[in-house]
Amino acid sequence: MKTEAGEVKEVDPSTAVEAVEDNALMRIGGRLRRSNLHDLEHPNGDLFVADLLDYALKDDGASMEAPIFSLATKPDLRVWKWVSKDGNKSLEVTPSVKGRATQHDKDILIFLVSQMTEGLNLERPDAKGRTIRFCVYDYLVKTNKSTGGKEYKRLEESLERLSGTRIKTDIRTGGERIKESFGILDSWKIVEKAPNKSVMVAVEVTLSKWLYNAIQAFEVLTIDSAYFQLRKPLEKRLYEIARKHVGKQSGWKIGLELLREKCGSQAELREFRRMIKEIAKDNALPNFFFTLDDRDNVTFLPKDKNRLLGLLS
Repeated sequence: MKTEAGEVKEVDPSTAVEAVEDNALMRIGGRLRRSNLHDLEHPNGDLFVADLLDYALKDDGASMEAPIFSLATKPDLRVWKWVSKDGNKSLEVTPSVKGRATQHDKDILIFLVSQMTEGLNLERPDAKGRTIRFCVYDYLVKTNKSTGGKEYKRLEESLERLSGTRIKTDIRTGGERIKESFGILDSWKIVEKAPNKSVMVAVEVTLSKWLYNAIQAFEVLTIDSAYFQLRKPLEKRLYEIARKHVGKQSGWKIGLELLREKCGSQAELREFRRMIKEIAKDNALPNFFFTLDDRDNVTFLPKDKNRLLGLLS
């Protein structure tokens, strides 16, 4: 089993049994199987059951482009406004009393977007609805989190921030502009708890129409699973920006101040420069690395040697 640090660790049998009970799983033929999610049937297709086991991770292009999520590690209660450099896109994000949704909270959306996108690829009719039911244990494992009780509490807090954070934007998704203010998630609820315990097992969420439109139009990009091994919110945001803008190019350059705006960082430029240098030195971003020159230009480059040679030739 993977721990939070990513190393492989032996699991105590008694702990494993308790984890199975907590997550309402059954052991059949030596394999773990969910006791409830596979057996649900919804002929009207209004509920997507996130029960896929083999799928590529996807991130939606709209939230990769705009700095919706807070990089703060403490409750961020400020209203955040952003306008693109060309003035064609704008965004206003209003937090709830519990704070603005964070970059770490976005892990939930990536998990849901990935599941629903694969459901559409498989032409599953239930992937046409905005409501998704998922097993919490599956989410924690896929996003490289521990399966201890604290992570269940953190998930609940993330769902609260995602549903409480309001967005007003002119960024189109699926060719449609949602003009009114809306939550990142319309709603969420716990639909199953572990027997004799308070730990949530299954959760239902209803996506905002804005995010739903992006998924249905396949306005998504594949991301590396190592994204979930990044611990700093700024690292995750930098990876998103690199993945969005480098694409299949040999590299991509941006000024430091503009990068700070695209990241949604509230830090002073001097402090942001220090953080960028530190992350560049760590070189932890999947598939990409970046350099900062004396003129405050940041250049993102692919770690793939063939693509890098194309830039140098």
